[in-house]
Amino acid sequence: MLFRFVSQDAAPGRGATLAVFCALFLVALGAHGQGSGFLEKGGRVLFPLGSYEVPKDDGALAAMGEAGFNLLRCHSREDLDRAHAVGMQAVVPLNLAQGATDALRDYVKALVDHPAVAVWEGPDEVVWNFTAYSGLYRKMKIHKAPNAWWRQAPEAVAYAEEKAGVIIPNMRAAVEMIRSIDERKRPVWINEALRSDVRFVRQYLDFVDITGCDFYPVKAGNREIEQLAGATERYKQIGRGKPVYMVLQAFSWHELGDYYGVKKAAYPTFAESRFMAYGVIAHGASGILYWGSHYLKSDQCRQAIHAVVSELAALQPFLVAPEVSGVWLTVIEGNPEPAPHVAATVRRAGDDWLVILVNEDRHAHMGVVVEGLDDLNGRQLHLLYGDVSTMVTHGELIARMGAKDVQVFATSREYETDQRAGREFGVEEINEAPAR
Repeated sequence: MLFRFVSQDAAPGRGATLAVFCALFLVALGAHGQGSGFLEKGGRVLFPLGSYEVPKDDGALAAMGEAGFNLLRCHSREDLDRAHAVGMQAVVPLNLAQGATDALRDYVKALVDHPAVAVWEGPDEVVWNFTAYSGLYRKMKIHKAPNAWWRQAPEAVAYAEEKAGVIIPNMRAAVEMIRSIDERKRPVWINEALRSDVRFVRQYLDFVDITGCDFYPVKAGNREIEQLAGATERYKQIGRGKPVYMVLQAFSWHELGDYYGVKKAAYPTFAESRFMAYGVIAHGASGILYWGSHYLKSDQCRQAIHAVVSELAALQPFLVAPEVSGVWLTVIEGNPEPAPHVAATVRRAGDDWLVILVNEDRHAHMGVVVEGLDDLNGRQLHLLYGDVSTMVTHGELIARMGAKDVQVFATSREYETDQRAGREFGVEEINEAPAR
């Protein structure tokens, strides 16, 4: 089962001396596939590393496959053929909001036999779009004033209830039809916005298999990447144990057009993309997809994201493995306030082990201790992509972590990727990245 511990008093034989952010959750591992959110290919279970972009250029598509992407959002049989040709699988978006229409039935029947299809996707941010979407005021004039939903203005609430009363039953009927057609019973995923309404989302949870949200925190002057932790936790809570896919940022907001009013470039650096990816994994995500790369004008940013995906792909055996039980994390500091926010996950694949540590605080922690590693006593843990190796004694791994730091330890360096290009993409390069 998977774990995180809320406070030091959760550690066996320890007193309650400080709070540590690592909230407890359990996930039944059961069968892979529909129940886990993982992919299956050739008898191998894979953690989804996906993209919303299907490049028109075959070379760019092949580069994605070489980087370790294994899931593409495909809209046609041609897209599916191209994904399959480079060894990738597909998530196929469907217009479930219209219900079990003849058009939907024909579309599903036309694609259901394709070997690349792995996941069906419902309407993107469906609840957000009839509740809090700014366009309800700015474009459609349905709301009488900005932020009408957040003020729970009567007309905004009435509109949302009316829409939900039509859309959610339609989605149920559409999913039932898809399941009657799809003998493989592929999972259905719906991506929401971070703050989509809990009550409406839970109204469709009974008939979908995977939940999750998109969240894009990197903006000029405001790069709160640590918020992905809470975003993942929110959808774990909303989903009642269903797998969570997190959609991460692969663009700069200024590239999206005038609607958002952003003029200054702010691309996720390699370190930021790496932090966000490991952060959602440490908080229990069952898959990662990247959105916005079809707008991306920075080749360096694209290369940095490929570098992150390549790093994760090298860890595939661990990412689909259950967390090791009986292990706990402690942060030893003189001042326990405010409570430190350090996420951890420990996995085992065969005889090899992986420890991921993510410091979500904006300050360093000099005594991050993972305990309960008694099976590793006398063995070396290597800091991947670093020059540190440490022998485990007393069942402990002790790390010093910088602000918003990620440290990944493994019992072998064979889990490092050879793809190193893009790892140097940093803040100083953001405004110098040439356009395509």
